[in-house]
Amino acid sequence: MCGIVGAVAQRDIVRLLVEGLRRLEYRGYDSCGLAVQTPEGIERVRSVARVAELDAQTSTRTAQTGIAHTRWATHGAPTTDNAHPHVSCGPTARDAAGRATTPSRVALVHNGIIENYEALRSELQAAGYEFASETDTEVVAHLIDSLYAGDLLDAVRKAAKRLHGAYAIAVLHAREPGRMVGARAGSPLVLGLGQHEHFLASDALALAGATDRFVYLQDGDVVDLRADRATVYDSDGIPAHRIEHKLGAVASAVELGPYRHYMQKEIFEQPQAIADTLHEIHAILPARFGEIAESIMPRVDRVLILACGTSYYAGCVARYWIEAIAGIPTTVEIASEYRYRQSVPDPDALVVVISQSGETADTLAALRHAQALGMKRTLAVCNVATSAMVRETAMVFPTRAGTEIGVASTKAFTTQLVGLYLLANALAQAKGRLSPDAEMDAVRNLRHLPAAVQSVLALEPQVIAWAERFARKENALFLGRGLHYPIALEGALKLKEISYIHAEAYPAGELKHGPLALVTEAMPVVTVAPNDALLEKLKSNMMEVRARGGELYVFADADTRIQPAAGMHVIRMPEHYGDLSPILHVVPLQLLAYHTAVARGSDVDKPRNLAKSVTVE
Repeated sequence: MCGIVGAVAQRDIVRLLVEGLRRLEYRGYDSCGLAVQTPEGIERVRSVARVAELDAQTSTRTAQTGIAHTRWATHGAPTTDNAHPHVSCGPTARDAAGRATTPSRVALVHNGIIENYEALRSELQAAGYEFASETDTEVVAHLIDSLYAGDLLDAVRKAAKRLHGAYAIAVLHAREPGRMVGARAGSPLVLGLGQHEHFLASDALALAGATDRFVYLQDGDVVDLRADRATVYDSDGIPAHRIEHKLGAVASAVELGPYRHYMQKEIFEQPQAIADTLHEIHAILPARFGEIAESIMPRVDRVLILACGTSYYAGCVARYWIEAIAGIPTTVEIASEYRYRQSVPDPDALVVVISQSGETADTLAALRHAQALGMKRTLAVCNVATSAMVRETAMVFPTRAGTEIGVASTKAFTTQLVGLYLLANALAQAKGRLSPDAEMDAVRNLRHLPAAVQSVLALEPQVIAWAERFARKENALFLGRGLHYPIALEGALKLKEISYIHAEAYPAGELKHGPLALVTEAMPVVTVAPNDALLEKLKSNMMEVRARGGELYVFADADTRIQPAAGMHVIRMPEHYGDLSPILHVVPLQLLAYHTAVARGSDVDKPRNLAKSVTVE
């Protein structure tokens, strides 16, 4: 969601801050700004336009210490007054004309939500502080100012103890040039290490080109940055050693190459991402999920999957796989619902959390809730090996999709499915339910999967032709059955989030229970039609649509004998792929959403009101 970039250096860092914000645009935002230290004090620039406008406003500025931010509105509308950075001038003194006479002393950027901001706001107002915004963030700036007694680190530590909620902050003080203090609790914050310069960011990608050395701060950490040193303190105020990571491939992720948008690039990166995820997998081994997996998996009698959004749909596919292949009852829960309901804990269950970023707030909270209920057998399927989710689970399967910049997830989803299919087979093997022949077939099909996806990508010209028609629609219906019902859900989500066409997905067997009332010639009905055991029933559902004048757009396996006709548009998939068919069938749905959005002129990589990494509730 919101993005943070900060730098303390012995060179000009204004362009670095702006470029860092540009790299974070994919996370979603509606305002941006920066604050720098100058000999005259703290100077601030904010905008409700794109980062390009901020770049133009700051083109002549120079500074060696500064912070910058992209804001995704939560508390308060997307206005300049609500944009970050926020400042504090202390209890306000005014001249005869009513103008504030105290210059800004504290400048702060913040990701997250402060839950007790109203009580703190009332307290600070009573102490003479005036508020210029509707945000919870401005409370933190004034609180730090109120606690400041000559040492910014001490003031931030004291303020952090009073904050309830999730936050990552970077703070400057006008009296301490060349110094920045950061802190995190619940929201990600990374320290970048350089030669005579140090950085803070909410995502290492923001610092691509500036450094390839990173330290991922832990919950409760406070970090004190100068140009020549950076010291991390834990929640008790004790200097803490944190592992340094070198991420040499970060910069290449931001290069578009021959593609128009990151989403298109990432759709076409899926064969390589799947191949990377399957690297050196030549057999089904529970140990792929962690050293303790071999001792845990034979005792698993139930699986609970927790996730949000696209990752939730990956979990829904996994339920079919785990129950069919391993014979283990599986429940899939939306993380934000699971954590707030009375559930029955099962200490013997395997809790699987799925996330692209590994920082998804609701999924992390659901994981912690399950652990608090005594459910300690936990596994993360995640694309970021250094994330909080990976650190907090007993086992992990890393999906090697690489950095995903487009807000609409594509390659992260298909690599999650690969990991979950491996999990289903690993559980089956651990329970003695996977024969050597079945294992051989599963591995062979997985190894061929990148080539199979590449064949599906060759259908792009046919999908573009469909997209031209879809661009003129305002509603769409998606149908699937069995394993492919979650794929229909994912296809509808993709279309609605980037093209803004209202799209819903249903199990095809539910048509007569309500959705059929919506079907007219103006309602395109997208159907996922693999050649599986439910094909004939699906054909009957398709005839129900045609009988009511509906227009069908069918992604059909080559051997389904579904023929194009009036009101029946068909794109033939290259091959049927058995249990792994969902991974192939989702790819043309991604292409359909992408090209429909392009035809409608949508901002594909930055859809309105959405964020890439949802790090607050």
